[in-house]
Order: sequence, then structure tokens, then C-alpha cells
Amino acid sequence: MSLFLKYEDMWDMDLGGEPSKKEIPHWFGNLAWVVVGGLCKLLFRYRVDNRQKLRAFQNAEGAIVICNHTSFFDVVFMYLAARPSQWVRLMGRDSLFDNAGGLLGQILSRVGAFPVKRDTADMTSIKRAVRMLKRQELVGILPEGTRRGKSNRVPEIHAGVAMIARMAKVPILPMTVRGVEKIKNKGERVHFPKVTVDYGDPILLADFDFLPKEDRLEACSWYALRECFALFYQVPAAEVDMKALFPDSRDFAPVFAEHALPHHTSEELAEAARAKAAAKASRSERGGETKDA
Repeated sequence: MSLFLKYEDMWDMDLGGEPSKKEIPHWFGNLAWVVVGGLCKLLFRYRVDNRQKLRAFQNAEGAIVICNHTSFFDVVFMYLAARPSQWVRLMGRDSLFDNAGGLLGQILSRVGAFPVKRDTADMTSIKRAVRMLKRQELVGILPEGTRRGKSNRVPEIHAGVAMIARMAKVPILPMTVRGVEKIKNKGERVHFPKVTVDYGDPILLADFDFLPKEDRLEACSWYALRECFALFYQVPAAEVDMKALFPDSRDFAPVFAEHALPHHTSEELAEAARAKAAAKASRSERGGETKDA
């Protein structure tokens, strides 16, 4: 049992997908879940709603889990809510991994996180995420890229989420974490509000084929993030004012007001993935029998 491993080795190891002998050792992640999860349960009395929408993908297919970003605690609860039976491979900005003399990078990598270079088309990270997803792992992404209201950056929607979904051929699962935005505001003391994690229904990129090809990725990312805010505000998606939330981004609300997308459930998509895998295995087996004959 190694105490320290190279970052790059852990980023390219497996975690929580198809059975593998090259997985990141679980002992640290399990310890972190017990300690951090216990503290968060005590301090924030957190609960998880609709977790079955995440659980359905277990042993069926990978999925991209996305969340709106209001606090550093978003990623903590993204991780905790999936445990103990699932792991979320969190995509985080690369500068985090060098903090505390590299200790934070060791901790993040141990629990399955991996870096992405902000404001660039980081193909190394994108391909790494695709490989994880094809192995039935979960990848967690914050499409806003920065915490809302906590910096001078204008919020924007990054279409990389949809691009990864297209390359890996997996669904996008919206979620939110309510209450974390109240934990610490500038100039105020730390608060301990109740926190709720909530999952929505999955989204398929294929459902956006009615749009021009050049708009599909942006529209899919916009739509998926709107679902996150609908969960956050606990309102119908059509009532979320995305123009106010993302003033510099294109507003697709009129498009989806005229063209409603089909509704999917996690169970439906997971069953379809299992059926597809079974059919593929059957064809492979028949092919082997034919060669033997």
C-alpha cells in the first residue's frame, strides 16, 4: 500500500467503473468519505434527494454529472453524494493540484480528481475524461468554470461538457447542491446551513439533432445547466432566467420553448445500455463460434 503515488499515474488509473486491476487504491478515498462525510453530516445535516437517478448507471454505463457552481463545497458534496458504492472523477482546474506544496494535489488525485487547464481546449483532459466514461465511470464537471459571485469573472457556459458527452456517447446528469452558497460570504462569519443534494433527469446529446450542427454542443450545455439551476431554485426549467445568469451567453430559451425535448429516465437509459452491451457480447460470441467452425 503506497502512501504517495505520482499524480499522472493516478489520473490515468481506473476508479469505480468496469472491474480493473489498475485502480487507484481505495483506502484513502474510503477514509476521506468517512471523515469528511461524517463532519459534513454533523455540521450541515446534508441529505441526498433522488440519488436513484445516479445509482441507475452503476454497472451499466458512464455518465457526466454536472452542477452549478456557488461554493468550493459543491465538489465536496458531489463526491460525498455518490459514495460509498460509486465514485465521481472530478475535473478541477490544474492550479489546485499545486496548492499546499502539492499536498492538495495528492489528496485530490487519491479520490479520483484530475486536472484541466482553464480557458483552453485541453485535449489531454478531455481524452482522459472520455476514456473514464467509456469504462462506465462517472465524471463530475462544473460547466461554469468558476464560483458564481465569488470572483470578478463573468459567468459563462463552457460547451466542453457536451463535446465530451458526444465523444464518449454517454448521457449528462444534472444535479445541484442547495445551501452551500450560505456557508461563507465575504465579510461574514461561517454559517452551518442545512445542505441538500438533488439529482435531475439525464440528457442525451442526440436529442439536439434538430439544431444546426454548429449550435448543438452550445445548446446542449446551456440546456443541461438550466436543468441544474431549475433544481437549485426548485422551479420549472422554463422559469429559469438564463439571460440574467449568463448575460454574455446566447439565450436558447426561445428555441426550447418551441421545441420540447423528449424526457428520459436514468433507469431507461441504463437498461438500454445493458441491452446494447448484451447484444454486442452475443455478436462477438457468435463470431467466435463461426471462426471455430
